[in-house]
Amino acid sequence: FGTGSASIRSTQDLMIFSGLAPLVREGDRFRAEFTVRNTMQKSVELEASARAQGLSDSLAPLGVPLAAGEAKTIGWDIRVPSGLASIHWEVEVGEKGLPKKDGIRVSQKVIPAVPVRTVQATIAQLDKEARLAVERPQDALPERGGLRVGLRPKISESLYGVNEYMMSYPYGCMEQKISVAIALRDENLWKRLMAQLPSHMDSDGLVKYFPSMTLGSPVLTSYIVAIAHEAGWEIPEGPREKMETGLRGFAEGSIHRGSPLPTADLSIRKLAAMEALSRVDKMEPRLLGSIAVEPNLWPTSALIDWLNILVKEEKIPNRELRLKEAEQLLRSRLHFQGTAMTFSTERTDPLWWLMVSNDVNAVRTVLTLLSLKSWKEDMARVVQGALGRQKRGRWDLTLANAWGVLAMEKFSKVFEEGPVSGISTGRLSGRSESMDWGESPKGGTFLFPWPEKREALTVSHAGTGKPWMTVQSLAAIPLREPFSSGYRIEKKIIPLEKKNAERWSRGDLVRVTLDFEAQSDQTWVVVSDPVPAGATILGTGLGRDSRLLTQGEEGKGVAWPAYEERSFEAFRAYYEFVPKGKWSVEYTVRLNQSGAFQLPPTRVEALYFPEMMGEIPNAPFEVEP
Repeated sequence: FGTGSASIRSTQDLMIFSGLAPLVREGDRFRAEFTVRNTMQKSVELEASARAQGLSDSLAPLGVPLAAGEAKTIGWDIRVPSGLASIHWEVEVGEKGLPKKDGIRVSQKVIPAVPVRTVQATIAQLDKEARLAVERPQDALPERGGLRVGLRPKISESLYGVNEYMMSYPYGCMEQKISVAIALRDENLWKRLMAQLPSHMDSDGLVKYFPSMTLGSPVLTSYIVAIAHEAGWEIPEGPREKMETGLRGFAEGSIHRGSPLPTADLSIRKLAAMEALSRVDKMEPRLLGSIAVEPNLWPTSALIDWLNILVKEEKIPNRELRLKEAEQLLRSRLHFQGTAMTFSTERTDPLWWLMVSNDVNAVRTVLTLLSLKSWKEDMARVVQGALGRQKRGRWDLTLANAWGVLAMEKFSKVFEEGPVSGISTGRLSGRSESMDWGESPKGGTFLFPWPEKREALTVSHAGTGKPWMTVQSLAAIPLREPFSSGYRIEKKIIPLEKKNAERWSRGDLVRVTLDFEAQSDQTWVVVSDPVPAGATILGTGLGRDSRLLTQGEEGKGVAWPAYEERSFEAFRAYYEFVPKGKWSVEYTVRLNQSGAFQLPPTRVEALYFPEMMGEIPNAPFEVEP
């Protein structure tokens, strides 16, 4: 009984601390700095050595004299090469000839300033020799990219462009995270997202795009319930019951959520909720009384929902007649032009404010028709038509890629059971690559460098079966001029604290102002502006983050962000709704690292209507010590 106190101090004679930026980009030049401290009561002569896995240049040892209690910053000048995902550092400091030492291991993430992306892609079954004329894009950076030929026994394993796009997808609302987990078939990511789900739910059980929002969305909630069922993955019981209750309340009219646009879309949103409920045996025919059932007037997304409800719900009055009518309506809307499948209603079908595009409709059509026996003979053509809609090896929206992966999986299980055997061969510029399916039953990949001039790539298969061939044109193409397709961008960099009027120095404070102009109304627009490696975006509320320095930040105009994201890579702002007109956003940066840093373009885009976007290039940003 009583009181007591103690003070404990832990130290060691020699200590080394990292001053590395957590993230750098290919082509960055910077000084890799570390702080060495001598806590002893005597002067020492130290030697520091460093190894950096991934760097070709050797790092010379440094002599470090330190007085008693002194600390010094040491470092090596580095240029980040291309082709790295990370740099792993091992640095050691100690007295010459004595065992007393300290060491540190730290990693830096490396991302490209100009990433290698799929410029063009094609996917087809290889039943005879395929010939494609190929040429390096005119503005592409030399010695980067090339032609990648992927061969797989099943279509579901051949979606290279989809996997590449979703793995590098930069944005992060709940829908996008869910879609990435589904498209990559990453069950661990799914479980982590399910653990976060309660923080994204409102009091009615509807899921919010970001946890800081007030109200959830029945459209997003319907999507999560439906795609979880299609993927065969579980939603935890507690959140699932709340989501189902919320969707049922919305469908029957006891829960109200307005549309982001002044349009008559309530029946469409309710139908999506009923379709999701029908998947989990919670759909009741009485719910249809809250809408007018007029499938011939509905957009294709609603017609697909209606078909799915009729397939699953046997108690709906006149079900067989209605099912036949809906099936005939969908058949009448389908058109096949070349290798692509289109809809006669394509001009009015994209409901971007409801996360619906023509590509989403196409891949969902595949899933729906696979459950109808009358379409068995047509499924190969429908699947090929859905694949023909891809651009750059993928479909347009994150949702379309998630649904598309599940559609191709389901098609493969039903129609692709025969094995592939024999030898497949690819040839380009006198170089030949072959693969024996007996040794590689899961397929393989050929990677050819770009030819000096326009040439023909040939791929052939000798043996049984028809492997799926994916050819991707990979290139790194820098943005050289501003690009506007629905949005215009202006960027201003204003010094708040600047040591030298003629140049940027480490420790300077910068205010970045981004001005935008939208040509039309859009929902869910994102702004992404990169920051130099090592810089800190203020305003996170974390330790040593000054609120005073961010007080002057202003947002003006017609749009206000629903969520802001501050990372080591970029500042991002997400807008639930951006009307036509001008708006601006500001943020504040502290420059912590000296060097010359590469910056990718500043970008604004409509997440569910990707044709609307804008980009401006950024010059390299130099910071003096």
